[in-house]
Amino acid sequence: MAKLKKEDFISALKEMTILEVKELVDAMKEEFGVDPSAVTAVAAPAAAEETGSSTKTVVLKEAGGTKIAVIKVIKEITGLGLVEAKAIADNGGNIKENVSADEAAQIKAQLEEAGATVELV
Repeated sequence: MAKLKKEDFISALKEMTILEVKELVDAMKEEFGVDPSAVTAVAAPAAAEETGSSTKTVVLKEAGGTKIAVIKVIKEITGLGLVEAKAIADNGGNIKENVSADEAAQIKAQLEEAGATVELV
């Protein structure tokens, strides 16, 4: 099997959704015993390199009346734990930064379907 270059791997990560990255991290943990927090700390700078007007930040303005549903969606999108997801639902804030406009629109739709008020910046 050919060795994958670092640049190719990072390029592939940029194309993945957060759920796909989470599945990759889980598979790496299972296969290699790698700590997922260490892997996501490495993946975050790669995503941050993506700049320009085509990237968006998804900002939660208000959780609305169905806060539990919103917390579940935040957990699913970000991979955060319950306490962290609840803190975002309670206080608002950035859900995901430097994502493509298409991915941001999908995240916004998921959160709005759960009852949240969301803004794309």
